[in-house]
Amino acid sequence: MSESLFTQLLDLACGAFLLAAVVVLWRRELAAIVRLFALQGIALSAIALLLGVHEARWDLIVVAAGIGALRAGLLPCLIRRALAELVADRERGRAQPYASSDEVRETRPLVNVAASLLTAAALTLLAYAVARPLVELDPTPATRALPVGLAVVLIGFFVLVTRRRALAQVVGFLLLDNGITATAFLATSGVPLIVELGVSFDVLLAVLVLQLLTVRVREAFGTTDIDDLRELHD
Repeated sequence: MSESLFTQLLDLACGAFLLAAVVVLWRRELAAIVRLFALQGIALSAIALLLGVHEARWDLIVVAAGIGALRAGLLPCLIRRALAELVADRERGRAQPYASSDEVRETRPLVNVAASLLTAAALTLLAYAVARPLVELDPTPATRALPVGLAVVLIGFFVLVTRRRALAQVVGFLLLDNGITATAFLATSGVPLIVELGVSFDVLLAVLVLQLLTVRVREAFGTTDIDDLRELHD
């Protein structure tokens, strides 16, 4: 693969990776947010694959395949399963009287869509400003894309703290993890296979636990709105 083709494809994958995170702030339906997370997993897998092919590293190609299977396949499937159980509970009439009828949508985020998109733009500019000294140390195509990973880390954290539905917060946590993984790949041209496997298993375990907790909270209180649960505690 030529250097120019590698640069163009890497920029395209990084652009899709960042765009998926930004569009998550725009969409309200949880099903659409999960699909965007799956698309971001494909873009992250493409980043690892391009680095592996360009550097002729078979371990990175294996890691890319694992990332695609986990972050574009298994994790979105688990979240969809939890979402389907929430919908089934509502249709069976198991929701409590104070439960929201829009359980499958992020109806009342702490920050509205317009402000969220402006914040995403500001966080992206901040990521580019912070990463500039690092890029100047070794201006390769991979390091020049490093701000994209940092921007997704910041956007993922923003989603995590501004969304009120438990499943939306799970997606925010996963966006944050995707950004950290992309930053590691772009800064170091990949991480050892055993490290990526360990991190992936940790993330999978965390999602399984969060999925179980979300379903149990829904069964017990009829809602997964964090503010409603806080009011119940009060």
